[in-house]
Amino acid sequence: MQGVVQSYDPATGDGVVIDDVTFEEYDLASNALEGSVFRMLRQGQRVLYVLDDDGLATEIRLGSEVDMETPELLPD
Repeated sequence: MQGVVQSYDPATGDGVVIDDVTFEEYDLASNALEGSVFRMLRQGQRVLYVLDDDGLATEIRLGSEVDMETPELLPD
């Protein structure tokens, strides 16, 4: 899955990612950055992620240019 970081607090590790397709908001798992190139995230940063069994965003990582394309939005 891919999305955009809505918020991130480096002191607590709390954050929210918004899915590119569904626009659903997902809280970051406590281990979301483990094994990642990221040490912190910034608002608006585009990321790839996986949802864990609890519905939390984890395995945060960068994608290739192809993976990071902006999806087409449906007209209102």
